[in-house]
Amino acid sequence: YEGIPHLLAPVVTDMRQAANALNWCVNEMERRYKLMSSLGVRNLAGYNQKIKDADKAGEKIPHPFSITPDAPEPLEEMPLIVVVIDELADLMMVVGKKVEELIARLAQKARASGIHLVLATQRPSVDVITGLIKANVPTRISFQVSSKIDSRTILDQMGAEALLGQGDMLYMPPGTGYPMRIHGAFVSDHEVHQVVNHLKAMGEPNYIEGILTNETEGGEAGEFSSDDGAEKDPLYDEAVNIVLTSRRASISSVQRQLRIGYNRAARLIEDMERAGLVSAMQSNGNREVLAKGNASTD
Repeated sequence: YEGIPHLLAPVVTDMRQAANALNWCVNEMERRYKLMSSLGVRNLAGYNQKIKDADKAGEKIPHPFSITPDAPEPLEEMPLIVVVIDELADLMMVVGKKVEELIARLAQKARASGIHLVLATQRPSVDVITGLIKANVPTRISFQVSSKIDSRTILDQMGAEALLGQGDMLYMPPGTGYPMRIHGAFVSDHEVHQVVNHLKAMGEPNYIEGILTNETEGGEAGEFSSDDGAEKDPLYDEAVNIVLTSRRASISSVQRQLRIGYNRAARLIEDMERAGLVSAMQSNGNREVLAKGNASTD
């Protein structure tokens, strides 16, 4: 699937990069919720409809959290995002608890913001499909499994152990406790390549920088993740200077001026909070700059 134009990031095979990608999705979910709240809508469909209605009227809706409030950039429609995890067991084995929490947060809240999860595993045991994850994934599909216990883990009832294989499966839609027996079509590698080549012919992918690297862009994973991470990030002093000069502890401002990813900018602001330079996030989403301004700005 590498290279199709719909991808937000290259296909991930490193499990630690996968954790960073999920972390980016959680931050994107929070960002979308703030924007939807500012427009007074409940979900992504309502948000995009407001943008379309404004366009039809020849108007633009200004960005409510713009770093240039005097001339804010207009809001644009936001796309649906689908996160596909092909082998959840491998991810849980390598990264574990952190990933479980991220997946649970996305499963709980991300639907309304247009972010959807597709989780797959060949090992449907309770240490992979934990209660926290299962409670928040209402749609289930089970192929043939070896035991009644595995069937209960997936569907909360027996039945999948009696399936015939070869695409025979039970599908449980949300809102019902009764699975439907359906048949999945077999897709060969040749057919997959044909579809991928067709999609590639339509355009190049436009990857979003920083999804896989998280706050450690250009470095090793975890490089800035320790308690003294602020001292290790070479851009920390520059970020502090931006915040003290502008008197605004804005993640997007730091992100744009330093040209770094959202997660790294968020980490820098959090480091400033730990150092006592800025306050914790208030109910309106803003932070107060506690430190005095630079001498050059006084």
